[in-house]
Amino acid sequence: MAWSRHPRHGIPPGNIFVPGKRRALSKGRLAIRMHFSKLAVIASTVALATAAPSKKAKRAGNFEFFGVNESGAEFGNMNLPGELGTDYIWPVPATIDTLVADGMNIFRIAFMMERLIPDTLTGTPDATYLADLKEIVSYITGKGAYAVIDPHNFARYYGEVITDTAGFEAWWKTVAAEFASDANVIFDCNNEPHDMPSIELVVELNQGCINGIRAAGATTQSIFVEGTSYSGAWTWTTSGNDALSALTDPSDKIVYEMHQYLDTDGSGTSEDCVSATIGQERVQAATEWLQANGKKGIIGEFAGGANEQCKSAVTGMLEYMAANTDAWVGALWWGGGPWWGDYMYSMEPPSGIGYTYYIDTLKTLG
Repeated sequence: MAWSRHPRHGIPPGNIFVPGKRRALSKGRLAIRMHFSKLAVIASTVALATAAPSKKAKRAGNFEFFGVNESGAEFGNMNLPGELGTDYIWPVPATIDTLVADGMNIFRIAFMMERLIPDTLTGTPDATYLADLKEIVSYITGKGAYAVIDPHNFARYYGEVITDTAGFEAWWKTVAAEFASDANVIFDCNNEPHDMPSIELVVELNQGCINGIRAAGATTQSIFVEGTSYSGAWTWTTSGNDALSALTDPSDKIVYEMHQYLDTDGSGTSEDCVSATIGQERVQAATEWLQANGKKGIIGEFAGGANEQCKSAVTGMLEYMAANTDAWVGALWWGGGPWWGDYMYSMEPPSGIGYTYYIDTLKTLG
């Protein structure tokens, strides 16, 4: 995604930007299909209009929350605001239907802060982009599932680290007001902060997010907070994220969102996993931190390549988490969305590589 070192975050070729440097897409793995028919957009809109009223989802599986990241609305970040159907796309309702039938009950909807509220953090929402976001969110929650509002910005706004904590709080107050009445909405303060000036700023941004959401009247929903160093579970206790234990919420519904990939550098850019046991190994210290601090956590992104070693690693991680549900409330696979094509982790039914290889395993483990 925007301003990330991670090619897994869905950017059309040539569109990855990191302040101070550029990185090319690895071996063209993310050959995203950027020219979808306008008919697909129309069909999605019609399907969204049929969404049922919101209702609570209960799972019979190991976790309270188990689902998939849905990408598309954060694509084309180098072309802002961009054009729907050319630069970015929204998740497809039929995909949500299939994944709900597969037992998934939570979907993390990635989008761009700049498209939702352009020009300034304290501005007003773009009516069209907001309406599109609200439609897919309503469709998901109408199915009884949870929709995670995910500004996929890496703690940046127009490419610059967000240091205006009051402005960030105002941004969230504006956004949360649009979803305050939907009990199945979850707010994710910001995706994967990294290379931040200080851990104190990360704490202040998360606290501003919490304050803004609650001030908007959204008092019953969970809030996911993310740490620095791309919110990695395996580096949670060594990157300064212990400071986030000081966050406060009058509704007492903070969930600590961590991400975990199983390749050598933990970036989620390789089909290979370090070992068959690396999944459990990489979340163990974070599990102990959650337990020691009396906190709840969720793995907001995870994935592995379509091979037996990765399947064993994914299985081991989820089984370990399921044995420690005093710490973990769930996990979300990266990634779904209609433009992933032959991406190695694609959880897009019916033919995504991740979907065809892992869906039966995830049904069992979730």
